[in-house]
Amino acid sequence: MEILCLGLNHRTAPIGLRERFAVPEGELGSFALEIGRQTGLSEGVIVSTCNRVEFYMAAEDPVVGFASLQSFLKTRGLDVDGDAFFRHQGLEGIRHLFRVSSGLDSMVIGETEILGQVKKAYLAAQEAKATSKHLNKLFQKAFNVAKEVRTKTNITRGSVSVGSAAVELAERIFGKLSNCTVMILGAGEMSELTAGALQARGVKSIFVANRSYDRAQALAERMNGKAVHFDEWPREFANVDILIGSTAAPHHVLTRLQLEPIMQERPARPLFCIDLAVPRDIDPAVNRLDGVYLYDIDSLQAIAAESLNVRQREVGVCEEMIDRHVVDFSKWLASAATYRDATGGAAQSGTQPDGSLGHGFKEIL
Repeated sequence: MEILCLGLNHRTAPIGLRERFAVPEGELGSFALEIGRQTGLSEGVIVSTCNRVEFYMAAEDPVVGFASLQSFLKTRGLDVDGDAFFRHQGLEGIRHLFRVSSGLDSMVIGETEILGQVKKAYLAAQEAKATSKHLNKLFQKAFNVAKEVRTKTNITRGSVSVGSAAVELAERIFGKLSNCTVMILGAGEMSELTAGALQARGVKSIFVANRSYDRAQALAERMNGKAVHFDEWPREFANVDILIGSTAAPHHVLTRLQLEPIMQERPARPLFCIDLAVPRDIDPAVNRLDGVYLYDIDSLQAIAAESLNVRQREVGVCEEMIDRHVVDFSKWLASAATYRDATGGAAQSGTQPDGSLGHGFKEIL
């Protein structure tokens, strides 16, 4: 059995292409199940974040497996031809997942959010019964590798999250943030991390707007801020200095048409917009308005690069650690194939029949 990975990320594709392939969180399990049912494929997991969309599969024949996935995606209007897409198989596919989970393939090397995102993607696929022995074992191994990398190296030292990088950019524009008012559109994990970083830098006040008012209220309470009903956020906009978009909406939630009259009422007050969402929350056309400065997630690349010094020195150590685990997992794959042939497909001892660790796995998430 071969491990396959097809995908694109922030290094290979601009945000405009990535957002076309983004898979909503609620569809990760069902989409993965469909992939695993295609000819030549037996399992599937989809990792979809602001910086990457990656399809992981198990297949007996890599050529047949990749071709089957490509045909299936075309039926959904997704064409994966072109240089933006990478294909990894065997050891390279295993190594790629280990590097992604450990934060070595991230825009901000060593960032920790990606591990939680990969865990959620795997759990969605597992609950949809899209995984079995091979991907269960692969992802459980990836989580163990990530934990070892984080605890035994200095790869996470310094500002390692996209949210904190965004805050650094805000400080470059405004200096101290103690006089700034921030509005956050969205109350998800990225919003909370960014809000926490802003709070630590002493922002004057934080507004949180979310389509679920209860979630907005819960986040606002933790941030000592104020919750706003999503359709009423423009009323609180007069004193906002920094706007952060981080919703899961499939379309722009802030357009130039909406923003232009608001900016005309505050001609001497600039607005700094940070769009962390994919698909993007904020229409790029707002950047053409006087006094509006818009940065999307790709714009954080330069800031992330500047904080790599300590973590870059640790990359070699992390890569060696990952390579050892890649070899270990490849040996398991080989032994699993031999054992299957000898027993007619009996399950490995110490696991569930599908190779998972059972319901106890949820406890380590």
